[in-house]
Amino acid sequence: MARLVVRAADGATRLVTDLLGASPTAGRERISEAELRDLVAANTVLDPDERRIIDEVLVAGARLVREVMVPRTEVVFLSAGLTVAEAERLVRVETHTRYPVVDGTHDDVVGFVHLRDVLLRPERERHGTVGELIREVKRLPGSKRVLAALTEMRREGHHLAVVVDEYGGTAGIVTCEDLVEELVGEIHDEYDGPPDPAHAGLPAVVDGRLNLADFAERTGVPLPAGPYETVGGFVMAALGRLPVAGDEVPVAPGGPDPDDPPGGWLLRVLALDGRRVSRLAVSAARLPEQRREVPTPVASAERRPAGPS
Repeated sequence: MARLVVRAADGATRLVTDLLGASPTAGRERISEAELRDLVAANTVLDPDERRIIDEVLVAGARLVREVMVPRTEVVFLSAGLTVAEAERLVRVETHTRYPVVDGTHDDVVGFVHLRDVLLRPERERHGTVGELIREVKRLPGSKRVLAALTEMRREGHHLAVVVDEYGGTAGIVTCEDLVEELVGEIHDEYDGPPDPAHAGLPAVVDGRLNLADFAERTGVPLPAGPYETVGGFVMAALGRLPVAGDEVPVAPGGPDPDDPPGGWLLRVLALDGRRVSRLAVSAARLPEQRREVPTPVASAERRPAGPS
């Protein structure tokens, strides 16, 4: 799949440069994204669908690996000291095909094992350790671009890579499938749950791991950029503490869009997975109801006649 996507991207680049009247190899010049966008905007040969495809590839290719990775808190690691029999019992209850192997903490990834490495061992080798089966694992910085990472992994024949943060620790993992999905859309298999609607509308319930771009696309709610990658990270930053179920965070409208609710939006924490926000409810915020002045009845100066005694 990755090979097909990269070949299609290369072919699309050649097609675009031909349509724009430029040679992709003339002078081996590097063209910036802004210049390419200007060429696409000025060209009259491309139809709207072609313009949309080019724009989506440019946007997706500019995303960073850390925005599409599986964070380390969601990764199933295997210890190098586990016996093959112990590892077999663990992988049989999971739905993954590749598992990073650590020798110590999660920052000490020494390789990975494939599912068949564990399950298809002869019975006499069941007492060996996972550390004896490891394969070389690739490492990528979290700041690397998606398209460049996919090209590099395909060229070197890697399907899984460990994402390293700026401090040298393990931030998560990324697979070729993760990168391809960022370019062509979600790829669902028999182990995936039902896909979420592309635009759920409001009110909606979303996963706290959604990155800001996917969250805005699914709900129509733009969140400000900050030192976070996900909507759950935004909630934590807005609260200034670890969230608890029931916490609410208001989001002000980002601009003069007439479709935005006048009171903005409200994010409510529904569930946590450990210390991470796992589910959020998103709805339009209600304006505070204005209290209406109720006139105080004025006592009549005229006295009613006394009733019968």
